[in-house]
Amino acid sequence: MTSTATGGQGPRRQGEVGWFPPPGHVPSLRELLAGPGTRRWLTGAGVACLILLASNGRGFASAENPPWVTAVKWVHLLVFIAVFLLGPPLSWYRSQFFKAVLAVFFFALSLGFLAYPDASPGATWLWTFVAVFVASQGLPRVAALAAVGSLAGGALLINLAQGTGNANAYSQAVTIASVGLMMMAFSRQLATIRELRQTQHELAELAVREERSRVARDMHDILGHSLTVIAVKAELAGRLLPIAPGKAAAEIADLEDLARGALEDVRATVGGYRGVSVLSELANARTALAAAGIDAELPGAADAVPATSRELFGWVLREGVTNVIRHGGAGRCRVTLSARQLQVDDDGVGPRTPEPGTGAAGNGLKGLRERASAAGATLEVGRSELGGFRLRLSL
Repeated sequence: MTSTATGGQGPRRQGEVGWFPPPGHVPSLRELLAGPGTRRWLTGAGVACLILLASNGRGFASAENPPWVTAVKWVHLLVFIAVFLLGPPLSWYRSQFFKAVLAVFFFALSLGFLAYPDASPGATWLWTFVAVFVASQGLPRVAALAAVGSLAGGALLINLAQGTGNANAYSQAVTIASVGLMMMAFSRQLATIRELRQTQHELAELAVREERSRVARDMHDILGHSLTVIAVKAELAGRLLPIAPGKAAAEIADLEDLARGALEDVRATVGGYRGVSVLSELANARTALAAAGIDAELPGAADAVPATSRELFGWVLREGVTNVIRHGGAGRCRVTLSARQLQVDDDGVGPRTPEPGTGAAGNGLKGLRERASAAGATLEVGRSELGGFRLRLSL
C-alpha cells in the first residue's frame, strides 16, 4: 500500500523516510511495522525488554513456586512486554480515548505483578516501563505529566511503606519521573516532525496544483488570443480569395506564421520559459486589430511601465484586445497606458451584466483577476465612455 501524498515527488511507501498515513487513515499493524518510526521504537524498546527478561528470569524460576504459578507469571510478563512493544505504534494515529484506555490497561497489567504472594519490593521498577509507555502515547501534556508524576509518587510511597530504604525508594521515584519526562519531550519532538513533514508534503501538493492552474490559465490566454486572430485572418483571406488572390495569399502566409508562433508559445509555456511583455503585446495588438478591421489607437511605446509590471500589463493587454475582437462587435479600440494604469476601451456592445451572485465571468478575466491580485493590483471591468467595453488595470 502506498501513500497518495506525492507532493510532486512520486508516491511514498511505508518503508521510506517521511512516510505518514493519508489524513483520516488509521494504519494497520502491517502498515505500521513497515514504517521506519515503528522499527526504531521496536529496536529501542526491544533492548529494554531483553534486559527485563534477563533480570526477572531467575526469580520466576524459583523452586518455591508451583510450576503453574511460574507459568502464569511468565505469561503475564510476556503479555506485558507484547503490549509495551506494540501498544504505542498502534495508538499513534488513533483517538485520545483509545490511547487513554490502552495506558490504563497497561498500568493494570503492571499492578498484577504486585499482587503475587512472592512479589519483590522492586516490582515497582516496572512502572518505569509504564511511564515510558504513557509518555510515548502522545497524550495531552497535562494528562501525561499527571500520569508520570503519579507513577513516581506511587512507587515512592509503596517502597517507603515496604521499608526498602529511603535511598532506593527515592532513586526509583526519580528514575521513573526522569525517564518519563525525557520520553515525553522525545515524543513531542517526533510528533512535531511528523506534522512538519505532513505540512511539507501538503505544501508541495498545493504548489503542484497552483502550477497546473497557472499552465491552464496561460494556455487559455495564449490559445484564446492566437486562435481568435487566426480565425479573423482566415475569414479575411476567404473573402479576398475571389477578388484579390495576392492579398489572400499574404493573409494565408500570416496565418502560417501565427500558427507556428502559437505552437512555440504553447511549447514554451509547458516548458515554463515563456515570458509576456507589454512591449510585444502592443505590436501583436496592432496586427490583430488591423486584421479584424478595427481602428486602433495604441501608444507608440511602453517605456513608462516599470519593468516589474510589464508582464502583468502584457497579459491584460492581450486579454483586452482578444475580447474586443471576439466579443465586442467593435469598430474602434483605444488603449491608454501609463506607469500605473492600463486601460482598453472599445465602442462595441459593452459588457453584459451578470445576475448578482452568479459569478458569471470568462475564464480569461478570472485568470487576470488572479494575476492582478497576486501583484497587488486591481482589475476593473465596466462600460467605456466610447459606449462599449472597458478593461482597466491599476497598480
